[in-house]
Amino acid sequence: MEYFDLFSLPVQLQVDKKLLRARYLELSRKYHPDYFANEELGVQQDALDATARLNAALKTLSNTDETIRYVLAQKGLLEQDEKYKLGNDFLMEMMDINEAAADLQFDPDPEAQQKINAQINQIGHEIYAPVQPIVEGYQEGVTTQEELLQVKDYYFRKKYLERLQQQLGGMH
Repeated sequence: MEYFDLFSLPVQLQVDKKLLRARYLELSRKYHPDYFANEELGVQQDALDATARLNAALKTLSNTDETIRYVLAQKGLLEQDEKYKLGNDFLMEMMDINEAAADLQFDPDPEAQQKINAQINQIGHEIYAPVQPIVEGYQEGVTTQEELLQVKDYYFRKKYLERLQQQLGGMH
């Protein structure tokens, strides 16, 4: 996979941030456009392209959620702008939270908002627990497609929770 190859890292769902940063600094020195200022335009453009690719790879691999999204997409398990169908139990639970959050618009209650945030955080822990060993122990060629599909479900549930928290954060 291109981003992992670029940094000479094994494909993983959770990247060692210190190693990633060290490899980034090493590569950014190698490809920095200033080193190619006296070269012909094609060489300068190649350096700019390499730096842009390096920065995009760093941004993705520095964030576990983005790394998960990237790996799933590279494996053909996640499409851009995919409309993923979440389970009914999860959606019913989210509907209850949404209703409680809607009530806050009419009666702002800091304690109620704190309670909802705590509930969302609890759900976040609950949905991560089953996939934690997969995310932390991912091995290319060993982790199964079924396990990756569990990670995909987690990814979309987490995104839903994050949107809900953002909406709550916007309420005053």
